[in-house]
Amino acid sequence: MATETFVLPDVGEGLTEADVLSWHVAVGDEVGVNQVVVEVETAKAAVELPCPFDGTVAELFAAEGETVPVGAPLIAVTTAAVEQAAEHSPDDEAPDDEAPDDGAPDDEGSGSVLVGYGTSAARTRRRRRRPASPEPATGRPSRPPATPPVRKMAKELGVDLAEVTYDGDRIRREDVRRHAGTPSAPAASAAAPSAPSAVVEEPGDRRVPITGVRRATAAAVTSSAFTAPHVTEFVTVDVTAMTETVEALRAHRAFEGVRVTPLLLVARALLSAVRHFPDINARWDSEAQEIVHPRAVNLGIAAATPRGLIVPNIKDAAALTLVDLARALAELTTTARAGRTTPEQMSGGTITITNVGVFGVDAATPILNPGEAAILCFGAVRRRPWEYRGEVALREVTELSLSFDHRLVDGELGSRVLARVAAVLADPAGELLLD
Repeated sequence: MATETFVLPDVGEGLTEADVLSWHVAVGDEVGVNQVVVEVETAKAAVELPCPFDGTVAELFAAEGETVPVGAPLIAVTTAAVEQAAEHSPDDEAPDDEAPDDGAPDDEGSGSVLVGYGTSAARTRRRRRRPASPEPATGRPSRPPATPPVRKMAKELGVDLAEVTYDGDRIRREDVRRHAGTPSAPAASAAAPSAPSAVVEEPGDRRVPITGVRRATAAAVTSSAFTAPHVTEFVTVDVTAMTETVEALRAHRAFEGVRVTPLLLVARALLSAVRHFPDINARWDSEAQEIVHPRAVNLGIAAATPRGLIVPNIKDAAALTLVDLARALAELTTTARAGRTTPEQMSGGTITITNVGVFGVDAATPILNPGEAAILCFGAVRRRPWEYRGEVALREVTELSLSFDHRLVDGELGSRVLARVAAVLADPAGELLLD
């Protein structure tokens, strides 16, 4: 028998860590090659990882909710691989870093799985065996289960989690404080000078670790907000013709079975604006001190998901017909809501649309997706009194706003882009003739 360890691979885009969302197996379970054993969440997406080994689960190295760096062990599997017999004492065994004594390559296996991990082949080298670590008398795992914030608190307080007594399935903040002799809510000293009061937690307060997509989003928008000088412009548009066009497209045989929404025409209008003013499709390269104009327009669509805001994009969207663009939007939305957006779909965006209108919001000042020059915000469509052909009539009206990086986009370019989007939505028929 041999024990193999599966480590967290780089699941794409050079990500350095992932959060364990859920285990699909437990210690003692039988697993097969390519069987999904764990779901992890990176900064960009949730990913199911298959096991490259066939055997029995011997140990799970990370608890659900824990952050694991790339390369760290995830799961140990006892396999049926038979080591080559040798009649010598343990003192004569070769250490792990010596070459196999038969000259056979060490990377033989059944092929790559997911990201280059292959199934294990029988090894010819002798390995020095480590004595098994006995489990505590309580039957709890040797690695104390705790979330990353609790581990950080323990480190700051100088507490060894292995010595902490706890109830339930994991160590909590209160357990660490109790072990350290630190009161849960330090009392204010009457002699102390006045200072801003600390946040006092009430019983029943709920804490949610900032992990995965939400943590990456927070870091990205903070960096964007304080790196790129934002400017936002607004325009109010009569989109009655747009709503009529949406209804006409839904009834058209070419769109049978395809979901058509106002966002489709907003996307088409922005792509039209990029075609007329390509300098808006750009990014700032600080290291090279250059403005980069991508060849393709990879259209990002901000999507709210249970795990946080993500911005997958449609590759080379400007090259798609209206029908294909509608299909791509529907697929992007469905995948995002299911939590199955891949890192590749999240990378390489060049310009973005955010639709706050679906929440009944009229307008917003969106923050740029990092690395992009502009983001268009589409507000709610409402019936309002509006001047139309010299008379006041009830019309379908919306607010559009465009935030842009003032290092790349000056007021004239930003205004022309926003005006072009508004013009297409006010009269989309002419634009659709280009299909």
